Amino acid sequence: MTVDEFLLNSDALRRVYGCVPKIEEGIRVRSLNMDWRGPGVIIRADLPAFPESPPGEWQAAGLDTVQCHLQFLAVEELSIRRWHPPAVCRVTVRREEMKRLHVGFDGDGLELGFRCSDSVLVGHVSAFRASADGVDQGPHAFVNRIDTRRYTFLPETWEKAYYGRV
Repeated sequence: MTVDEFLLNSDALRRVYGCVPKIEEGIRVRSLNMDWRGPGVIIRADLPAFPESPPGEWQAAGLDTVQCHLQFLAVEELSIRRWHPPAVCRVTVRREEMKRLHVGFDGDGLELGFRCSDSVLVGHVSAFRASADGVDQGPHAFVNRIDTRRYTFLPETWEKAYYGRV
């Protein structure tokens, strides 16, 4: 099983990719936001592959990486054993009883696991040109109209409207 099978709101990804891309191997985790309300976890990550036919403005700007937030709800039994982002990971998903999932992120510099509901949300889909060292601080082109109006670069980490919800 893969995370993409449990996405409730995959429209933004479908618009960019033409389908929902597989999110299991080669995802680059950049940040983690934990919220006691819910409780929830939001992972900001680069997707493993760039769309074959990206939007024209993305091609014209030379963008090469898609980034999004994945929100997991009703999180419990959170375990972080290694945390050195950005980290390229493999994502494993195992269905459990009562509409629950066990989700794991494992890679160089990161080992993270938790149980959550089987409803995953995606948001803040954007594209950027990765620098030679993989940094994502350059201009971002967002899919969502509200994000497009508010941001041209990643906001500061204290910006709850961006990092605290999808």
